[in-house]
Amino acid sequence: MNLKSFLHDLQFDPDKVKPPDWETNWDDAPLPYKLYRRLPGMPLPADVPLTLAGKETPGKPNVRNVGHFLWYVYGLAQVSQSVFVPDRMEEPAGPVHLYRRFAPSGGGLYPNEMYIYLKLEDLPAGVYHYDAAHHRLVLLREGHFDSYLGKALGNRCDLADCFGVVLVTSMFWKNFFKYNNFSYRLQGLDAGVLLGQLLEVSKRFGFEPCVYFQFVDRAVNHLLGLSEQEESVYAVIPLSAEPKTNWFANLDESESGGKLSAPELCKELEAVRHDHYVRSMNVVDYPMLIKLNEASMQNSAGMFRPLEREEGGGTRKRDAVKLPAADRLSYDLAAVSRMRFSPETNFVLRQVSLLDLAALLQETTASFSYRNDLDGTERNAAARVSLYGCFYGVEGIDDGAYRYDAAAHALEPVRPGDCRSWLQYGMSLHNLNLFQIPLCFHVAADRNHLGPQLGYRGYRIQQMEAGMLVQRLLLAAFALGMGGHPLLGYDAKSADELYGLASDGKTALIQIPVGPYRARSRLEGGLSQ
Repeated sequence: MNLKSFLHDLQFDPDKVKPPDWETNWDDAPLPYKLYRRLPGMPLPADVPLTLAGKETPGKPNVRNVGHFLWYVYGLAQVSQSVFVPDRMEEPAGPVHLYRRFAPSGGGLYPNEMYIYLKLEDLPAGVYHYDAAHHRLVLLREGHFDSYLGKALGNRCDLADCFGVVLVTSMFWKNFFKYNNFSYRLQGLDAGVLLGQLLEVSKRFGFEPCVYFQFVDRAVNHLLGLSEQEESVYAVIPLSAEPKTNWFANLDESESGGKLSAPELCKELEAVRHDHYVRSMNVVDYPMLIKLNEASMQNSAGMFRPLEREEGGGTRKRDAVKLPAADRLSYDLAAVSRMRFSPETNFVLRQVSLLDLAALLQETTASFSYRNDLDGTERNAAARVSLYGCFYGVEGIDDGAYRYDAAAHALEPVRPGDCRSWLQYGMSLHNLNLFQIPLCFHVAADRNHLGPQLGYRGYRIQQMEAGMLVQRLLLAAFALGMGGHPLLGYDAKSADELYGLASDGKTALIQIPVGPYRARSRLEGGLSQ
């Protein structure tokens, strides 16, 4: 199968990308976190703040506040225990222990890892892995790497103004063992959800981030000492405490360092290989993931491409429903993050007010604005991914399917009537009763996955941006007292037909039921002091 056909099936016919006889070997499952062995570790302060109510005044970054930042982004936050009820009588029932993080992950498998290059006064400068299992930093390379990382980014960012650089990777086996080739779709979405949490946490700590989706892949992998058969960097996020950092030098061209190829850049650093533990004894091959990763790589800064600005609204329909004005939500991110879980069977049908729906939509899209190297200073991500939704029983509007026009703060009717039967019929895994859920959102984007501009790299960027929007939607929903459950177990063709997306060249990337919920039965405890 060629890569283009594979990505098409991944979206529209996922059964084709997974062997019909594939069975998950849970007894040989990998750990949901990476453990390096025989490397120096730095424990991080465990007395994390219990509230993140507002933006802090930027102070001098140090090990303490950087450690708190990392924990709220991707640390092990809660342990919960529930009861597994098997489908077959011969299988024993038993307790299920889960270690949760604040950002959700498909199947709770967390295929992404976080690394960070730090330059702090109270820590040796160098490249570290964030060991979530022990809330510590593991030193991979000691030294200053501003020049090297700057070249890998095409000298577009003045790293002298940055105290750190986060690198988010995807570790292929961590969810391939369960989902097979379908894991490629999940890895990008999961990385995006992590980035969404990182950007929201950054605001609370007064840090200034910028997301770079384009970089010299093999150079940054070489810096971390990664085997590209196991793991690869998906996004690079410099962090600054200075609001006037120059993020976008040479954005439209790569004159400085643009001709430096990955092999030439890698020669500047000695290769390193570090021993790590994954637990699985039998790791099977995943050739399609390797081929896609290689096809997505950029071998020099001369391959970087900014995206042309597109208008996100289009022509407004005359019958659009103008939503009531809503103030931006003010909430404690720490409390909302602790509340967040995927309700699944715990949704309850209650009426949602039009004001709550308006606040949910406005907060989700307003918080989605972020710095990135695709848009530069324009922050135009909303033109690439948009929100559609099917609403039932919302006070003040007719039941039906709508498109949200963020610029006008209005709902454009797409299909009238109760759409819950359509949605339920389109579920491939009937783990939710959509008749109990008043709001069901879909994140939609270009069916070509930015391929004409960015090639195969465009697919994973699109999935990441969809994940970032999903995390904003989840945070806003829980801040309003509702829950959300992202899922991919739906028929994309059916969802596209519901909204008429194909005629606009779009497709539904992920489905997120949202609504009131009841607490579920489980034992739960926080992992903070």
